[in-house]
Amino acid sequence: MALFNKHKTYTPFKDEELMPLIAAGNERAFEELYTRYSRPIHSYFFRMLRKDKEVAADFTQELFSKVFRHAEGFDVKRNFKTWLYSMAHNQCKNEYAKHEVRAEARMTIATAEVHEHDRDMDRSKFEEALQDALSQLDETKRTTFELRFVHELSNPEIAETMGCSEGTVKSRIFYTLKELNGILQEYKELLLSFLFILLQS
Repeated sequence: MALFNKHKTYTPFKDEELMPLIAAGNERAFEELYTRYSRPIHSYFFRMLRKDKEVAADFTQELFSKVFRHAEGFDVKRNFKTWLYSMAHNQCKNEYAKHEVRAEARMTIATAEVHEHDRDMDRSKFEEALQDALSQLDETKRTTFELRFVHELSNPEIAETMGCSEGTVKSRIFYTLKELNGILQEYKELLLSFLFILLQS
């Protein structure tokens, strides 16, 4: 006799409520969490790890294997999302340490192939230039930008994910945007508009 109802839906359950079920071996509960987070986590790894789809897929699989293995020890009073991104962040840090990914990040804004005074640059070219600019930042600033403006984590969530104070997060965001503004000086207005749209979404 099955231990769990295969037809039961776990969509109404909070992330934290699913973890004890997963610890008890409920595969449907695990599938629900995977459905919620596999795409954004894959996107995070893809953007942070050289835009390599295979590497991102491997890291995503590894992360969710950890979720399943460590479900029993999860503190249900803790925010699952920040716990998940904390593990993802640590995986990236370990990868950087092993392969010195930063040494490989040599792309520059020039790859956007737009003229310095081209005020009519379309959005796709701007985003390309922005990605090149992000590749020039150090790992901490790039991660902070990614978590805040792409994955829309709050400052407290980022602080927990990266193991620092909320004040440190605010400082990192300030200096990250300041550095990006310097690199993308000719696209200053587009950058401000882009960030405004992200923050309002």
